[in-house]
Amino acid sequence: MHSRRRFLTLAAGTALGAAVAGAPRGWADPAPTLAAGLAGRAPTAWGTTMPGIVSSFKPDGKQIALTFDLCPGGYDDALVKTLVANKIPAVLFLNSRWIDKHFGQAAELAANPLFEIGNHGTRHVPLSVTGRSAYGIAGTRSAAEVVDEVWTNHQKITALTGKAPTWFRTGTAHYDDVAVAIVKQLGETPLGFTVNGDGGATLKPPAVAANLTAAAPGSIVISHMNHPEAGTGAGYALAIPKMLAAGWQFVAVSAVAGR
Repeated sequence: MHSRRRFLTLAAGTALGAAVAGAPRGWADPAPTLAAGLAGRAPTAWGTTMPGIVSSFKPDGKQIALTFDLCPGGYDDALVKTLVANKIPAVLFLNSRWIDKHFGQAAELAANPLFEIGNHGTRHVPLSVTGRSAYGIAGTRSAAEVVDEVWTNHQKITALTGKAPTWFRTGTAHYDDVAVAIVKQLGETPLGFTVNGDGGATLKPPAVAANLTAAAPGSIVISHMNHPEAGTGAGYALAIPKMLAAGWQFVAVSAVAGR
């Protein structure tokens, strides 16, 4: 099985080359040009929210959107089953190293129409052109490193799913404004959040459920799907049935982000 997964990964990567799947002959990879074009630009903003990052949407009633990060780590099968059983859509942000370790599960998630696969970076680091850190994690140090952090996993996800990802979330969710511009020029949109649902997979189930049920309409919620030992899965199992019974609608981000 391991050999077969490795073969599939290599075969897909070979088919892509330096471009996305299905690109026409002669198509030029935009990454080197972008790195050179923005190399000298100095950042003026830093954080998790700024122009260019989608962090909420205009709701039509009691609507909320869910997103989950799959950083290096495990796989919360119980959480996935809760979402599937209740027909809850979500954007799942897959990190490159997580895909390598969980290729079969990544393929299953990508095949489920409830889920949209987002890009969670190659090394799972903050996105900066100066090496700025967040939570003690050093960020990318140049425009070229920003491009690599986005584009290498962009290609991997395209090979996995058959289509290019449209949403990006960096490790730690921190960016500078130059990095945001690079992400957008690479054809992806940074997706932020309004509500931190599970406190970085540190909260117990009642606290996770409380964060969800207290969210305002139009919120985008961030949580984690890579910590089955955490309270995330159980918290969602508590909150979702209550919210559905109370008339909440869980919507796909791509369906509402333009509002």
